[in-house]
Amino acid sequence: MSDPVCTVLDAAAALGAASGLAGEFAAGAAERDARRTLPYAEVDRLAASGLLAITVPQEHGGADLPTSVVAEVFRRLAAGDPNIAQIPHSHFVYVNQLRLQGDGAQQRRLFAEVLRGKRFGNAQTEFGTKHVRDHRTALTPDGEGRWRLNGTKFYCTGALFADWIPVLAHLGIDGPMHVAWVRRDAQGVEVVDDWDGIGQRTTASGTMRLQNVAVTDEWITPYAATFEGPQTYGAFAQVLHAAIDAGIGRAALEEAAEFVRTKSRPYPDAGVERAADDPLTVRAFGEMELALRGAEALLKEAASAVDEANADLTEESAARASLAVAAARAATAKAAVDTASRVFEVAGTRSALAGLNLDRHWRNARVHTLHDPAAWKVQHLGRWALDGAPPPRHGQL
Repeated sequence: MSDPVCTVLDAAAALGAASGLAGEFAAGAAERDARRTLPYAEVDRLAASGLLAITVPQEHGGADLPTSVVAEVFRRLAAGDPNIAQIPHSHFVYVNQLRLQGDGAQQRRLFAEVLRGKRFGNAQTEFGTKHVRDHRTALTPDGEGRWRLNGTKFYCTGALFADWIPVLAHLGIDGPMHVAWVRRDAQGVEVVDDWDGIGQRTTASGTMRLQNVAVTDEWITPYAATFEGPQTYGAFAQVLHAAIDAGIGRAALEEAAEFVRTKSRPYPDAGVERAADDPLTVRAFGEMELALRGAEALLKEAASAVDEANADLTEESAARASLAVAAARAATAKAAVDTASRVFEVAGTRSALAGLNLDRHWRNARVHTLHDPAAWKVQHLGRWALDGAPPPRHGQL
C-alpha cells in the first residue's frame, strides 16, 4: 500500500498549522537545545501536517503557495524552534530546484513523493575547498546512462531526517554542476550526526559520505543552468533564511518580556514597583521592537518581491527581488543577534542562569546568521545604490 497523500493546505490553513506547530515546538525547545535531543518526533509532526508540500505546483496536485506565505510559515515555525524551521529549509529549496530544472518524469515522481509526506535533505557544502561554491564531489561515468557518485559533504542540514538527499556534484570530473537525487538508505550513503555548533544545536547539520553510490540519468537534474538567465532561486532560498532570523528575534523578545513581567526586580533608582515599569527598560524594549518591526517589514517586502518577479521574470524584476531579499537578510540578521543579546541587559542578572537557557536565542541567531555573510548583502546594495549595478546571479542572493 502506498503512503497517504498529505492534506493540501491553502494559505490560511498553512499559516494556522504553522502557528499551532510553533506553539507545540516552543514548549520543548529549551530542553531539546540543552540536551541536544534531535527532534525526530517534531519533524514527523511537521511532515504529517502537510506544510512540506505547500510549494508543489498545482499541475502536480499541490497548493503552489506563494513565497509570501512560505516565508511567514518559516517565521512562525522559527519563533517556536528555529532548529525545526531550518531542518526543512533545503527541502523547500530543492522542491524549487525540481520545479525549475526537473523534466516531466522527474517532477511527477518526486513531487508525488513530497505529496506523500517524503522529505528532501541536502548535501551541498564541502570542507577544505576554496570557497562555499567550490566543490569536489563528482559523478563519474559507469556505463550508458549510469554514474557513480563519490564525495564528502558537510553542513548537511535535514539529511538525517530525509527520505531523499539532493547532492550537488560535478557531472564528470570538473563538469557542470548537477544535482544527484539519492535515497537516504541507498548503498554507499552514510549520514553522520557530528554537528557540534554552539547554536542551532539540533539541526543535525553534519557530514555525509558518498562512496560509489549508483545514480542513473533519471535521477540527475541540472544545477548550473539555473543561473544562466534571470532567476529567483537564490532569492527564494535567502528569504527563508531571513524568516528564520526574524523568528529567532521575535521569540527572544517575547521570552524576555515574559521574564521581565514575572521575574525581574526593578532597579532601585527607577523608583517603581515592577521592572516592567522602569522607563529605561521600557525604552529598551521599544528600541528592540522597532528594530524587529523594521526587519519583519523588510521580510514581507522581500517575499512579495520574489512573488512579483516570478509572475514576470526579467533581469530587472529578478534584480529587484535579490536586492529586496539582501536588505531583509541583513536587517533580520542584525535584529536577531542584537535582540537576543540585549535581552540579558533588560532582564537582569537572574536571566543569565544556565538552567533558564535564555542564551539559546543568541546562540541560535549567531550561528544561523553566519550562513551567508550579511556584509556582502550590504555590499551589493551599496553597489546598486551608487552605480545601479545589478547583483550577481548565484544561490546566495
